[in-house]
Amino acid sequence: MTDPSGRGAAGSPETFRERALAALSAARERTASLTSCVDDHELTAQHSPLMSPLVWDLAHVGNQEEQWLLRAVGGQEALRPEIDGLYDAFEHPRAERPSLPLLPPGEARRYAAEVRGRVLGLLEETSFDGSRFTATGFVFGMVAQHEQQHDETMLITHQLRRGPAVLTAPDPARPPVHGGPAEVLVPGGPFVMGTSDEPWALDNERPAHLVEVAPFFLDTAPVTNAAFLAFMEDGGYHEPRWWRPEGFAHLRERGVEAPSYWRREGGQWLRRRFGRTEPVPPDEPVLHVNWYEADAYARWAGRRLPTEAEWEKAARHDPATGRSRRYPWGDEDPAEERANLGQRHLRPAPAGSFPAGRSPLGVGQLIGDVWEWTSSDFLPYPGFVAFPYREYSEVFFGHGYKVLRGGSFAVDPVACRGTFRNWDLPVRRQIFSGFRTARSALPERAGRVGRADGAPGGGAG
Repeated sequence: MTDPSGRGAAGSPETFRERALAALSAARERTASLTSCVDDHELTAQHSPLMSPLVWDLAHVGNQEEQWLLRAVGGQEALRPEIDGLYDAFEHPRAERPSLPLLPPGEARRYAAEVRGRVLGLLEETSFDGSRFTATGFVFGMVAQHEQQHDETMLITHQLRRGPAVLTAPDPARPPVHGGPAEVLVPGGPFVMGTSDEPWALDNERPAHLVEVAPFFLDTAPVTNAAFLAFMEDGGYHEPRWWRPEGFAHLRERGVEAPSYWRREGGQWLRRRFGRTEPVPPDEPVLHVNWYEADAYARWAGRRLPTEAEWEKAARHDPATGRSRRYPWGDEDPAEERANLGQRHLRPAPAGSFPAGRSPLGVGQLIGDVWEWTSSDFLPYPGFVAFPYREYSEVFFGHGYKVLRGGSFAVDPVACRGTFRNWDLPVRRQIFSGFRTARSALPERAGRVGRADGAPGGGAG
């Protein structure tokens, strides 16, 4: 695959250099905006044991940039070798990080800025040839994606923090009236899942491989707040038959009766969103629900969550040509009229938005708005090879994590594509997660279709 943006396999060194510079600069600008809007006390406080203090993320992205670019690529001496352990995500769980001797905010900023200044010089000198590590700018792209992923993490922390609003963004435009079908049939047959030629794709997206998927029906939009509220009003949170036993036990233990940040007041459901309280908008995709809640809703609705392979086929397969595209709309990079990405808005867009971003079959909002839970466990593709380190993907493979797809309004385009795989524990609700539902077109195969990972099928059965 080739494309003029430099995201395909072809491209000149200057193209890759320009793309790397743009991606690194955009990530740092966002990091600065998320850490400059609160005072030092807010930066060093832990707003939830689920998340790091913001100041930890600030120095961590600088430390990772130093290790992978200045040391691994540039062969330079370590600037601050004594802090490597403090900012090792595997060495210290998030709940313990406030007790560490972290760099104070001013020092963390100076450290990250010094690293970036040296990286910009290194970028000018890099030839972008030789190993896969540097060819096409992969390692620079990996570092930019890593920082953007931490920016999303910091945005989650902003949602968790108590106090007045400090972030602002315009609301998405209201979509035109969407009179299309609620679901579409995705034809059965093989399609190419994953990628082998997207230069900045991460190891768990590789390699491309052929997957057979049975025909299935898929929602054309994510499940909305209004639809989820119907489940709640029908006693959905109190009816164990809709729930996996461990999921029902978890919600009983935690007293969960609604999505995170919702509360009922005076006969109306309200939600807290980045320091503001507002009525729950009925036509937005439901947000901050965990895998068990998504699975229970699907069962209540007589449907199921799509498998990861089904989701990717709906998002990438072009029935007219038989090829897998980079995005639902084609191979072109995301644009504002196609998807809600990059923290351009601080909320999902209403269901039916971005008609220019729909797939050939008419499935909308597959990219952006909300991460979508699938029924699949996070497992390697056939032929997977860890690159450049095991800790990015391989150590998480197994039946403990569920796959999410499609990105959210909080995800930057550099870290979101049709092949991108996210994963989390099925109890997690602080993430910007929602879902859509599916149903099998062949009832005798329900719960077993399209599994690229070979695991037992999910579904409503």
